[in-house]
Amino acid sequence: MNTPGTRIIEWPTLLVMLLCYCVWGMSTTLLYEFSAVLGFVSLTLAITLHSSLQHEVIHGHPLSSRWWSEALVFPAMGLYIPYQRFRDSHLKHHYDPNLTDPYEDPETNYLDPEVWCRLPRTNQRILLFNNTLLGRILIGPLISQVIFLRDDFKQAKAGEGHITKAWILHFFGIIPILTWLWVFGSMPLELYFLSAYLGLGLLKIRTYLEHRAHNQPRGRTVVIDDRGLMAFLFLNNNFHLVHHMQPEIPWYKLPIMFDENRERYLKRNEGYLYMNYMEIFRKYFFTRKDPVPHPLWHSDR
Repeated sequence: MNTPGTRIIEWPTLLVMLLCYCVWGMSTTLLYEFSAVLGFVSLTLAITLHSSLQHEVIHGHPLSSRWWSEALVFPAMGLYIPYQRFRDSHLKHHYDPNLTDPYEDPETNYLDPEVWCRLPRTNQRILLFNNTLLGRILIGPLISQVIFLRDDFKQAKAGEGHITKAWILHFFGIIPILTWLWVFGSMPLELYFLSAYLGLGLLKIRTYLEHRAHNQPRGRTVVIDDRGLMAFLFLNNNFHLVHHMQPEIPWYKLPIMFDENRERYLKRNEGYLYMNYMEIFRKYFFTRKDPVPHPLWHSDR
């Protein structure tokens, strides 16, 4: 993260932020008027990129002031997840010894095997489909959102004031989005909601196999050596091991870090590597990579 005297502004990130907001604005107006399909697709990509920019802000980029960095991503472009809740749960996720833990890792898709066995058969089938890449894109956002809202409601009801505050701020962040759509936008609101949902679906491609069940925390985090459009949308978070080891490194330096220390990183994660996202689509679009119940849970406890 930023420390006094090390850097003040990361211009590549600011330029991407400017690009993101420009594409977002044009997608809901000029591009949508020119072509509804083009506007919808470009809006979905912009929403996905905005979430990646929020991730950069969580880790102390692009300014030395966290307050000003967070102000840059305050508009709730993605609608569904409060930034502060994303920040708090993601930072908890960064405690590597708990990666993939069904109870301690807020971003895992593994379940305690005993919980899995008690689920109704219909629920098991839904979660099994969710463990294919196609399922993760189509229904993964819905499953995550239902669980997320359920847990936040319980905690807020129990007196967790920071959760209530996060949602209040989130609603204020939605106001500029709705105001823009109402005053300037050509896109129907329901189509915007669908685009925001699909933006979450695209993000599920990134998170689909970021972490695997492994006896050692160092072997749980992937590297996807992709340099294309998907890598840009995810701001190189596909070099996920590098990011977990050095979260203070900005997105545009992650591929360089990996290239300069490739053997070291792959030795650390015991070769958990994919060459690009096409390989992942080819292998797992219709096929489950992992079981839903954590395969090593009993040995981990």
